[in-house]
Amino acid sequence: MDRRDFITNTAVVAAGLAFIPGLAFADNEKVRLGYIGVGQRGRNHIASGLLRNDIEIVAICDIQESSLQFTRELFQKAGKKLPVEYTGSLDSYKGLLDRKDIDGVIIATPWNFHKEHAIGAMRAGKYAGCEVVAGITLQDHWDILKVYEETRVPYMTLENVCYRRDVMAMLNMVRQNIFGELLHAEGGYQHDLRGVLFNDGKTPNGIGAEFGPQTVGEAQWRTQFNIDRNADIYPTHGAGPVMNFLNINKGNRFTNLVSFSSKARGLSAYVTKIDPGNKNANIHYKNGDLITTMLNCANGETVTLTHDTHLPRPYDLAFRVQGTKGLWMEVAKGVYIEDVSIRERWDDQQVWIEKYEHPLWKRYANDASGAGHDGIDWFVFNAFTEAIRQKKQTPIDIYDSLTMSVITPLSEKSLVEGNTPQAFPDFTKGKWQSAKNTFALDDSGL
Repeated sequence: MDRRDFITNTAVVAAGLAFIPGLAFADNEKVRLGYIGVGQRGRNHIASGLLRNDIEIVAICDIQESSLQFTRELFQKAGKKLPVEYTGSLDSYKGLLDRKDIDGVIIATPWNFHKEHAIGAMRAGKYAGCEVVAGITLQDHWDILKVYEETRVPYMTLENVCYRRDVMAMLNMVRQNIFGELLHAEGGYQHDLRGVLFNDGKTPNGIGAEFGPQTVGEAQWRTQFNIDRNADIYPTHGAGPVMNFLNINKGNRFTNLVSFSSKARGLSAYVTKIDPGNKNANIHYKNGDLITTMLNCANGETVTLTHDTHLPRPYDLAFRVQGTKGLWMEVAKGVYIEDVSIRERWDDQQVWIEKYEHPLWKRYANDASGAGHDGIDWFVFNAFTEAIRQKKQTPIDIYDSLTMSVITPLSEKSLVEGNTPQAFPDFTKGKWQSAKNTFALDDSGL
């Protein structure tokens, strides 16, 4: 059977919202995937698929021969059949989407192509698993929602930090009221990316001061966003987990935000250090070195998100969950619970993580061992492919995906307008009021 229509009369467990997908499923026990974009991130997802016998990677698309060659080598090393390749032009992905033997598509292309590729996948009746972000402009996000509403084909942002071990343990604690009533949450993307944004143009992640088409990896395209935009251009690592803590779109919602930007000095200083006299040190990098975004919630909580990728620093995502009984702070690697912890002393967070280990990690930690980003790549890949297999809504649904992504254009507008508050769009159109948060409550892996 090339096409099946499924009618669901009750709320879908993973989203709390009914949907009627028109999906094209292959008549096969395996989940069959196509990949649009097989650069480094795409190959991470390829590696996850190659480890499993219940996944078949049917086709891949990329316009760069080097990426295709690296991918062929992954298949050969795994002893798996090579996928059909689509290449040659920016429209080559359409041939992949025309195939009848693909159930879902993983999109790992540069950000400016995500909207086009995701809309194409949904119109082709294929689950869309898209790397961040969903779109560039506010209108992009409404356009994606419109196609979802027309097709009811699930869309999932592949936000792996939602599945991080400590984050899920803290979510378990939130749900068991260990922190009491929540008042505030924080998160962000605090990661020194200077070596990603610049390279020598010859070797992957080679130390250098160049960017653009002549280089390799994300320096080919990602650096330009830091030149062109002043915004939180990568909000989802912080926003995704925070949304689960606060039940955003599931009985709560963001109502407005305001953003602030520091001056931009980090990237110019880095270029000067690596290659004194290089012209790239004189570029006006529009993106401030630290972008701080504050949000209000309908239920009275506040949120702070931080984007900090241009300066020397250790990696951390600055998570904070604070309630009437205590708090977790990632930067302190500590938890403090009133009347349980020693007064004014942090408990080692690891003690609490082990005590409140999330059931999904208890069940699947061995399966995830060795996967990318300390195992969380396995969890997000599994969640997407299991949704396809079970013909269910994805655990990070279209509304969650658009909500965490739209922070980028909203923060940009706030900064352009002199730090003015921006009303937050309600992509659920009121359905958030009755929806329930069931993220990671399905023991099947969703």
